[in-house]
Amino acid sequence: MATATPKLDAVALLKADHRKVEELFAQFEAAKGDGKKKALAEQICMELTVHTKIEEDIFYPACEGKVEEDLLKEAYVEHDGAKVLIAEIEAGGPDDEFYDAKVKVLSEMIEHHVGEEEARVEGMFSQARKAGLDMDALGEQMAAEKKQLIATYKASGLPVPETPTFEGTTLAAH
Repeated sequence: MATATPKLDAVALLKADHRKVEELFAQFEAAKGDGKKKALAEQICMELTVHTKIEEDIFYPACEGKVEEDLLKEAYVEHDGAKVLIAEIEAGGPDDEFYDAKVKVLSEMIEHHVGEEEARVEGMFSQARKAGLDMDALGEQMAAEKKQLIATYKASGLPVPETPTFEGTTLAAH
């Protein structure tokens, strides 16, 4: 008998994603061989693409007017910066001159972004909880969208990311 996936509230779901990606970055750092690095980088890109999408579609809109506006704006810009690197990593390979450097910089960007979301008092998650957002309902919505996105992206590959905070920038399909 299959066991049901435990229900996670929105913050628990997002933090679980953060821990998973941190582990994948650590595995990439330690990886030997182009095949292993490519597989890990692709998994990192998939995880981050899904994560940013559910945050932008569900969590961030729910936070509008409930968390510091500057924090929310920074989060969107940080996502767009990550999307640019994700597109570059997806389009390249371990034999590219800057491949490892791009994964490393992406790791550092994500580490900074996670720190701002998870900061104990002033972080976005803390502010959202204090504002009384329905974390259980948001978590259910996000889990459902996450499941659907993973299925879609596994079938058709990652989409060309939209970077609305970078004016005049369009990314090429990979």
